[in-house]
Amino acid sequence: MNNKRIIPPSELIINEDGSVFHLHLRPEQLAEKVVLVGDPARVDMVASRFDRVECSVSNREFHTITGWYQGKRITVQSHGIGSDNIDIVLNELDALANIDLKTRQIKDIFRQLTLVRVGTSGGLQENTPIGAYVAAERSIGFDGVMYFYDGTEKIRDLSFEQALLQQLEWQIMGLKPYVILSDRTLTEQICGSDVLRGVTIAANGFYGPQGRCLRLPLRDPQLNRKIQTFDYYGSRITNYEMESSSLAGLAALMGHRAVTVCCIIAGRKSEQMNTAYKGSIEGLIDLVLARI
Repeated sequence: MNNKRIIPPSELIINEDGSVFHLHLRPEQLAEKVVLVGDPARVDMVASRFDRVECSVSNREFHTITGWYQGKRITVQSHGIGSDNIDIVLNELDALANIDLKTRQIKDIFRQLTLVRVGTSGGLQENTPIGAYVAAERSIGFDGVMYFYDGTEKIRDLSFEQALLQQLEWQIMGLKPYVILSDRTLTEQICGSDVLRGVTIAANGFYGPQGRCLRLPLRDPQLNRKIQTFDYYGSRITNYEMESSSLAGLAALMGHRAVTVCCIIAGRKSEQMNTAYKGSIEGLIDLVLARI
């Protein structure tokens, strides 16, 4: 892409106050360390630990607080639910960091962001019980977002994808899973003996796409069983959530560091659910703030 291209207003939408369209943030309000959460209310939970707050901005499901925690400048950003929202948030955060919003041109000096998503998830294995913390060392996309961008073959694990199609006897027409590795150095930085490194599926829905059957029958009722028995040279699929694949993929294409870490709140194998998970997620927040 030509760095001197002037990006038109219909592609990079800037509000009258100089902020990006959805997030309503201005470049100076963004820290290089970013904690991502789904729930806008969880932004306040994270920021309650800050020593000092610089700014707080809200628009729709996108709530942002930038402040200081133990000498580190951190932005906490909510993204809502789903990989489509990750597409919005990642592109606008990258624009704030790497596009001059006045000239509408890509900056000559690249600014790298460190992005850690803190979320909740459903465990799929015996070693991912309710209360466990799981980092998505690999993310499997059931969402399709990355196929709209060029060059994904360079960042995808193509052999893992083929194993998925074969072992899962893939039956979902028009959708092919893709696999992205998280940033290795960031995963090392965030994970200790208290965080399992796993393989996380990012589904494009909460019910049918994650094998939940209410009134509508599923296209492949055995998909979760096949997911739970999948094995790729010792790698097992550990958990379900809805955002990790597009986060890892877009960050990798853009040159940022990203990883998703989830607290397991549902046991899909045991068919159990913990709705009172506030304490567990707070523990994960403390862990991420200390290590980011």
